[in-house]
Amino acid sequence: MLAVIGGTGVDKFPGLELERRQVVQTPYGLPSSPLLYGRYQGKQVVFLARHGSSHSIPPHQINYRANIWALQKIGVQRIFSLAAVGAINAEMKNADLVIPDQLIDYTWGRQHTFFEAPDKPVTHIDFSQPYCPEFSADLLRVAKDNHIVAHPQAVYAVTQGPRLETSAEINRLERDGCDIVGMTAMPEAVLAKELGLCYASCAIIANPAAGRGDGESIDMEAIEAYVAQGLSQAQALLVAYLAQSDNG
Repeated sequence: MLAVIGGTGVDKFPGLELERRQVVQTPYGLPSSPLLYGRYQGKQVVFLARHGSSHSIPPHQINYRANIWALQKIGVQRIFSLAAVGAINAEMKNADLVIPDQLIDYTWGRQHTFFEAPDKPVTHIDFSQPYCPEFSADLLRVAKDNHIVAHPQAVYAVTQGPRLETSAEINRLERDGCDIVGMTAMPEAVLAKELGLCYASCAIIANPAAGRGDGESIDMEAIEAYVAQGLSQAQALLVAYLAQSDNG
């Protein structure tokens, strides 16, 4: 089963033929939103709104453990994670899609593992590849075949939020080798890895990062417009992927 996690600007997933909603109880509390089961282009998909149904949960307060645990409980195997990000790499333009292959975690204080209860052994998982290489490669191949702009081999800088970054912080992230910046890839990616789920990100460039572009202040209305534009491309990518998959 494929799950779609929607980020900023994607609290609902247009085109999903809703069949039912499910509130999943987890050992870690409730997920951000009910799970929405439906058909998307005839294929079964489950949708979860990362920030809540009304976009009310900031990045640092998302119950990532409940979200990922709930998806694993219902039988999800692959997660298509949507996220709005800022572009550090000048080659990445507004509304472009990015399929990152690496990340650097700058967050703190988030519940980032399932392996911390007294009855669980200390567990060090291999996180050298934070995103599922097979799923990411599938998405990139489908994007290329369908003439959808999707940048590969990008490093996602995960910041704490909810504020945006300073220009100096973006300069630092660039020196660290980061291409895009967002707030939600961690601990989402590592929790999926701990539960053996195939997790890939489809990041939408919403704006140039601070100090980039024309140097003007970041305009939230413009961000929403570019996210909407990029979402249409992300949906086209998902449709094409589902068309060549065996997900019934």
